[in-house]
Amino acid sequence: MTRASVSEGAAGAAGGERAGGLWRNRDFTLLWAGQCLSDLGGAMVDLALPLLVLEQTGSPARAGLVGTVGLVTALVCRLPAGVLADRADRRRLMIACDVLRLVGYALLGWAVLTGRAGLPVILAVVVAGSAATAVFSTAEHASVRNLVRPDQLASAVARNEARTYGVSLAGPPLGGLLFGLGRALPFLGNTLGLLLSLVAVCRIRSPLQQPRREGAPSLGASAVEGLRFLVGHPFLRALLVIAAPLNMAFTGMIFAMTLALRRAGVSPALVGLAGAIFALGGLLGALAAPALQRRLRLPVLITLLCWATAALMAVGALLAGTVAAAVPLAAAVFLGPTANAALFAHQAAVTPDHLQGRVVGGVLLAAGSAAALAPALAGALLARWSPVQATLVFPALVTAAALTATLSRGIRTMSA
Repeated sequence: MTRASVSEGAAGAAGGERAGGLWRNRDFTLLWAGQCLSDLGGAMVDLALPLLVLEQTGSPARAGLVGTVGLVTALVCRLPAGVLADRADRRRLMIACDVLRLVGYALLGWAVLTGRAGLPVILAVVVAGSAATAVFSTAEHASVRNLVRPDQLASAVARNEARTYGVSLAGPPLGGLLFGLGRALPFLGNTLGLLLSLVAVCRIRSPLQQPRREGAPSLGASAVEGLRFLVGHPFLRALLVIAAPLNMAFTGMIFAMTLALRRAGVSPALVGLAGAIFALGGLLGALAAPALQRRLRLPVLITLLCWATAALMAVGALLAGTVAAAVPLAAAVFLGPTANAALFAHQAAVTPDHLQGRVVGGVLLAAGSAAALAPALAGALLARWSPVQATLVFPALVTAAALTATLSRGIRTMSA
């Protein structure tokens, strides 16, 4: 049998799998399930790492340093990750990232067991793991359009949103439980999740990218090419202006509400309950996203969701410092996954495959940078103003995004 006939047979099998519903798409389900386990392990580690550093050093500043280093590493790697996702074989790239993370966290688990997990070791693992995660997630985002039919893109992105919120609900409590049972268990659990993710990626049969042309430009020229396409496309330019304030508003609002509740004397248990309500709102919103997308044209959907989110956040701000504020904020979080699914699905549809990684990396860099600044902004606002005044800044940011969605030609011309 010739190589061409083998390729045609594989393509036919993949096309047959994609003809059914999303759950019957073997390759997408493999990728999704593997990342559920990997993300769950990552959420456990995100809780366990600062607890481990705090226990070893007694310094909250050093515990916070670990999280900051990981966040900064991920942001710095976003653009290079996009270039790699477009130039290298995405499957091999994702496999290499999983192997690197697996080895790193296995070594960290062993170091915790043997009492050798000092701060330098922890920081080295965090830097390597965060860099690998940035590359993996960018390649994963860029690959989705090659695994599903065009009409399934929005549902696929919504399912990934559901994964994110589901992990945020289950990961921290499980990480805390395992850390209490044994300091090394969250890290060894993450290693197991990464191993299963690696197996899932290795079993994917569909190509994760289209054939590449020969003579690719240099790394710098590749990055410039992606950024030029990103800022030159009307929809993608609007996506940048919408995604950055939305991410900053959601991150800052939740952080500010948490601080405001504690300053008002609300018990930690109730503060934790409010956080669970936020996450549950996002999970339910991700599950409802496909139905909402079917009922409204994309421009109407995005505009409506942005204005509704601004209004709900404003109500939550007026209730700042009370547990009741969690209800309108959870309703705002409920709308977030639908907006993300619609925007990123359309991004995947309008971006050529050979630019997917760079465009995704640029959008995630803009959104992630804004979100990274949000806790500092929330803290500064609360130090100066009352909780109500401070938190009203965040619905104002969403209002700016809503105005962009209303007035932007790139949003108005989105196809249904």
